[in-house]
Amino acid sequence: MIRGRGGIPDVIRYVIDLPLDSRGRAPKIKRQTFIIFAQNGTGSAGNIQLVARDAQILWTPDRDARVRALVREIVRQDAPPTINGIVSAFHVPGTIIGEGETQIFLKTENGQPVSITILSRDGQKKRWAVSLGEIVDEAAKAPVRNSLLWYRLACFLPRDLPFEALEGVSPSNANQARLDYRMVIQDLGNCPRARRADDR
Repeated sequence: MIRGRGGIPDVIRYVIDLPLDSRGRAPKIKRQTFIIFAQNGTGSAGNIQLVARDAQILWTPDRDARVRALVREIVRQDAPPTINGIVSAFHVPGTIIGEGETQIFLKTENGQPVSITILSRDGQKKRWAVSLGEIVDEAAKAPVRNSLLWYRLACFLPRDLPFEALEGVSPSNANQARLDYRMVIQDLGNCPRARRADDR
């Protein structure tokens, strides 16, 4: 067991409905090793229930290492919080045409402040970063793909800035904020294991 509460017995039981293979036969899973994500089931000891339809994953060294790395992040006291939406956003143009800064403040499950900053500088590639705190960290960076912070953002941010998040922002600055936000979403890429918040 990589992580869990109360331990597990030597033998566990669960039911999984697997799709048929290309020949219309049930896939052979004997003598294979899997990673499973499950919770305690009902009935006798050892019964567990998978948490999703695709919660049984074929084991590979890379997947094992990735799961263990994510678990280490999850249990840390400073783990990135669950993202529930966007509170507000604004764009401030720079003194030179083409320069500016967009800030987007996120809503989190535990109330921890999280913000995204997108910087545009003359002659430089536009860059963005995430700050986990009250103060915008100038040394912050975009999250590494497949990290916990990447998952929190890529899987649960809406595809577009909500209209209410730009309340009071001028039309030109609001449009630039939307463009910068779309760049962030595109850079994050698709989440393979969960739908975005606005697709639920």
